Amino acid sequence: MRRALVSLASGGLFGSGLAVSGMMDPKRVRGFLDIFGDWDPTLAFVMGGATAVMALGWLIQGRMPAPAFADEFQLPGTRLIDLRLVTGSAMFGIGWGLAGLCPGPGLAALVIEPMSAGIFVASMVAGMAVHRAAKL
Repeated sequence: MRRALVSLASGGLFGSGLAVSGMMDPKRVRGFLDIFGDWDPTLAFVMGGATAVMALGWLIQGRMPAPAFADEFQLPGTRLIDLRLVTGSAMFGIGWGLAGLCPGPGLAALVIEPMSAGIFVASMVAGMAVHRAAKL
């Protein structure tokens, strides 16, 4: 139960951060990508803040024997940059640039703009299903 509450609080904090920073608005993301037009640097500040928080998190994690609400850390192994990673990253970036949303903000945007965000989320789920069915 305690782990579920921590997950709920973490998700709420993440969603609040998306709302406060304006990252649920696809126009903000597209404005960031429009470097030769009406450029909006907001996303750069959000990324910088997230990077700083993550760096602090890695520092703290390195000194902890185990997480507060689990028996051990579930960290990904180191992998080389391969074609699969580059292709997936390119597909994510292209979709992000076209839609102006990525999975987190897309789900959070369901509350604010259910129709347009719903199309994005349905497409995202369909893509995940195709990936799983193809066992890529």
